[in-house]
Amino acid sequence: MIRTQRLAAGVCALLATLAAGLAFPAAASAGEPTGEATPKVDLVLDVSGSMRSRDIDGGSRMAAAKQAFNEVLDATPEDVRLGIRTLGANYPGQDRRTGCKDTAQLYPVSTLDRTEAKTAVATLSPTGWTPIGPALLKAADDLGTDAGSKRIVLISDGEDTCAPLDPCEVAREIAAKGIGMTIDTLGLVPNTKLRKQLSCIAEATGGTYTSVQHTDELTDKVNQLVDRAADPVVTPVATEGGAQCTAAPSLKSGLYTDREEFGQQRWYKVDVRPGQELRASVSVAADRAVNPDYGVLLQAVTAHGREIVRGEAAGNGRTDMVSTGLRYPKAESDDDSAPAETVCLQVTNSFSAASGVKTTPGLPLELTVDVVGGPSQAGDVASFGLGRGWWLLGVLVLTGFLAGLVWGWVSRWRVAVWRTN
Repeated sequence: MIRTQRLAAGVCALLATLAAGLAFPAAASAGEPTGEATPKVDLVLDVSGSMRSRDIDGGSRMAAAKQAFNEVLDATPEDVRLGIRTLGANYPGQDRRTGCKDTAQLYPVSTLDRTEAKTAVATLSPTGWTPIGPALLKAADDLGTDAGSKRIVLISDGEDTCAPLDPCEVAREIAAKGIGMTIDTLGLVPNTKLRKQLSCIAEATGGTYTSVQHTDELTDKVNQLVDRAADPVVTPVATEGGAQCTAAPSLKSGLYTDREEFGQQRWYKVDVRPGQELRASVSVAADRAVNPDYGVLLQAVTAHGREIVRGEAAGNGRTDMVSTGLRYPKAESDDDSAPAETVCLQVTNSFSAASGVKTTPGLPLELTVDVVGGPSQAGDVASFGLGRGWWLLGVLVLTGFLAGLVWGWVSRWRVAVWRTN
């Protein structure tokens, strides 16, 4: 999913809408805050042989991870369901097929028994391979698909050793399920290849990547991510746009997530009654390498194909997301029984994949829809084309005029005094 997340993906859509001059009310029938649902976190720890290395504050990477976990377990909020999964903790051999299955649930995602969880962490010893992809798939199963914040926190000191199951592709598949799951990654080694892989995993789900090289940094960051899971979030509702308006899903006010192939069009339908205003924004994220120069077009079209209004935005490769928005106020009608108008929203992107990059699943798309009461004639109509700031501009003009008169009078007085003297 997007992030936004996921929180990250929701924020981007809102910012895009505000940039287009739109404002959203708090209530929505879809994608509402899910703070009442139980937040869940699965800590996924790399216990491969390389974790024996002694380069973190004079101790081993494993010792730093254990210390950080103990402190995190003490600080975990009571309302968070927390679990721990390991990768590379049990198989010490050289058989790749067996080593790439070495992921296990050390502590189930549940109400936290701190003593039991700490005892389980204390038994860990660096052992085997680094099957990040398989561990992420299992961690997603650990968290389930029910409502509420779901966060995977991956801590690793090395790249996945179980290709061709690419962890980035796994993360994209998890995001494509639309279950509002975020993956945050922490790297224990300042390695370029590791950073690229962990960044790719995080970006695919709207998560974050952080490089940590000290025990206190690791503790602080994991604590921060666990606390973040407890915050109320807006979970987008998964939908699937149609290939044309007639086959498009009907949406109500809310936040939605979808996937759009490169260069594809997606259609959605919204009913707008007389006197209402449709406000919509869309964000499309490049969760993989794409060619520079791309754009996104959001159009509001009548059921007969006539364009009403559009919003568009372009990028040049410097950002990994592009957003745009639009608004359509429908005039009031004297007929109280006048039917609603079906407005078709068309989303088109001009992204193209870089050489050798997979095009499936499609790019993450997040759509915000709001149907609200239309603007009143008295409060929202521009005055002389100056909008709501006309009075401020008028005050500034009057002030400037008076200041000019005063300055002119003072100047003439000074000249007269000079001539007299």
